[in-house]
Amino acid sequence: MKNSEQLYKALSERILILDGAMGTMLQRYKFEEEDYRGERFKDWEHPVKGNNDLLSLTQPEAIEEVHRKYLEAGADILETNTFSGTTIAMADYHMEDLVYELNYESAKIARKVCDEFTAKNPSKPRFVAGSIGPTNRTASLSPDVNDPGYRAITFEELRLAYKQQSEALLDGGSDILLVETIFDTLNAKAALFAIDEIQEERGIEIPIMVSGTITDASGRTLSGQTAEAFLISVSHLNLLSVGFNCALGANQLTPYLETLAHNSEFHVSAYPNAGLPNAFGQYDESPEFMAEQIREYVEKGLINIIGGCCGTTPEHIKAIADLVDKYEPRKVKDFV
Repeated sequence: MKNSEQLYKALSERILILDGAMGTMLQRYKFEEEDYRGERFKDWEHPVKGNNDLLSLTQPEAIEEVHRKYLEAGADILETNTFSGTTIAMADYHMEDLVYELNYESAKIARKVCDEFTAKNPSKPRFVAGSIGPTNRTASLSPDVNDPGYRAITFEELRLAYKQQSEALLDGGSDILLVETIFDTLNAKAALFAIDEIQEERGIEIPIMVSGTITDASGRTLSGQTAEAFLISVSHLNLLSVGFNCALGANQLTPYLETLAHNSEFHVSAYPNAGLPNAFGQYDESPEFMAEQIREYVEKGLINIIGGCCGTTPEHIKAIADLVDKYEPRKVKDFV
C-alpha cells in the first residue's frame, strides 16, 4: 500500500483528523426520490430514497462537495460514502448487483479529492478510509425473541459480503479499511477475516481501523461486550487503530477510551456524535461545545485519531482540529 509509510509517519507526529458525518451533510441537500434515482435509475422498480450510498453514482458532485468541505476544515482522513455498501444492506433496495461499482466509485471520488489537497500541501497528506458498516443483520443475536437460536445471517455470508466490499474499496484507491460502528463483534470478525484473506491473496499489508459502538450507559456493545472484551476480541490482527464511534457524545465516551488507551498497543481512534439526539432526532452540540468535550481526551493523552459521527459538520471538525493541533498524540506502547 503506497501511502502506508506516510500514514504511519503522520500518526507518529500528530493527532490525525477524521472527517464528520456524511448523512448529516447530505440532509442539507433535501434530495427527493428522483434525485436519488438520477437518470440511470429513473425506472427502478423499488423506492431508493434514503440509499445514501447510491448518491455516489447519481449525485457524485454532492459527495465530492461534502468531502471537500471536510478537507477544507482540516480533515486528514476521508471516509468513503459506503457505510451500507454490502450485498446484505443493499438487499433492502434490490441493488445487490451494484455493490462493487458503488464501493469502487465512492473510493474513487474520495481519492480524487484527497489527491487534490495533498498536491496543494504535500506536507499534509490526505488519506482515504474505505467505510465498512456493520450491515443490518447480526450474527450473534436472534432477531426473533421467540426463537433465541435463530440467526438471520451466517458468518460465511458476512465474510463473502465484506470481502466483495473490501476488494472494491481497495481497487478504487482506499489507503485504509475502516470496519466501523461495530455492534456485534462476530460481524466484525467476519470483516477482519475477509480483509486478512485479501492481504494474503494480494501480498499486501492493509492498514485496518476498527471502531466499535457502545450503545448505552451499560458501557457494552449491543451484543454485550465491555470495552475491554471488545478490544481483546479484535486484537488478533495487526491493526492500525482501535476505537469507538457513534451512539454516545464525546463526554460519555471518555471512560471507554481510557480502557482502550491503557490496554492497547494500537493507535486509538474516537469519533463521537455531536451529543445525544433530542426528541426530534437532531444533534444539538455546537462545534465549540463538542471541541471542549474532546479536550479531556487530549489532555489525558488518550487518542491518535479524532473525528465526528452523527450530527457533526465541517464546522465541528474545524473546531476539533484547531483544538487538538496544540496537543501531542497518544504514545503507542509496546506491550510484552
